[in-house]
Amino acid sequence: MKKYFIPILSCLLLFISCKEEKKDATPTQMEQVMAIHDEVMPKMGQLGKLVGQLKPMADSLGADSPQAKAMRDLQDANKSMMDWMQGFGARFEPEEIMDGKELSEEKKQWLNEEEEKVKEVKEKINSSIANAKTLLNPKK
Repeated sequence: MKKYFIPILSCLLLFISCKEEKKDATPTQMEQVMAIHDEVMPKMGQLGKLVGQLKPMADSLGADSPQAKAMRDLQDANKSMMDWMQGFGARFEPEEIMDGKELSEEKKQWLNEEEEKVKEVKEKINSSIANAKTLLNPKK
């Protein structure tokens, strides 16, 4: 039994070290795209809250007011995220998104397109939130 201990232990250590290397590896493009999504998705609730805060101001000041425009920008950012998620989900299989399944050449091209789209969505979300906060708290 003792003569098998060292080879088995060596194999286990090798297996564990190989797994550790994967954690340190550069994220795949799919992981990078999903990281952008995961970064801005928690902000979706904030969009709705800000719309709720701006609505009374927009209603009283009119459709051409900065508050009404900011409200529309927040709603547009929300719609952009929903549209992106729907389109992304239609293009890729869950195994490709979550498990790193190899992509066809066509899907690699699609992923390039989707990365640009999600970056635009991120910008819309962040800029619309920043603008709404500035209008709601002009002294800060």
